[in-house]
Amino acid sequence: MATCLILITGSLVIDECTSTVNIKIPINKKASRESIDIADWKPTTYYAVNNLDGVIMTIKKGTVPTTKLTVTIVNNSNNECTYGDFFDLEKKINRIWYKVPVSIEGDYGFHLIGYGVSPGYAREWTVDWSHLYRALEAGDYRIIKGVSGTEEYTNYYLAAEFTIN
Repeated sequence: MATCLILITGSLVIDECTSTVNIKIPINKKASRESIDIADWKPTTYYAVNNLDGVIMTIKKGTVPTTKLTVTIVNNSNNECTYGDFFDLEKKINRIWYKVPVSIEGDYGFHLIGYGVSPGYAREWTVDWSHLYRALEAGDYRIIKGVSGTEEYTNYYLAAEFTIN
């Protein structure tokens, strides 16, 4: 029988999408107990994902080691869509998504490039995050990518979930 004590302190302002949370959660992991200190982890800011009609992102089967993966973006809409190199990784802890903290100090960035996906086509994109996050520990994760359509300049976010064993 496992006992869990959760202490939550901080504030949450939904309108501005900012939050401060300090949580220490014991997690039962295959008959051993592991305590994850997520004091430096921020809750997700991606509340609306996978809402671009006709466009989906999936994880390519067999491409999920602990430092990289390949996603497939499928465009079944009537418009071209564009995505770039930017991505976020999040981990699900007690049914809540948290941004995985980067493992490097200082500033970092992504190439400002646009990859187009024409209507009726799919495109693969491979990312190696070892320089930014290092190897991920066991758990449930999702990768987030921004996508926009050429008919409008609204940004949408696609999410694809994966598990590291």
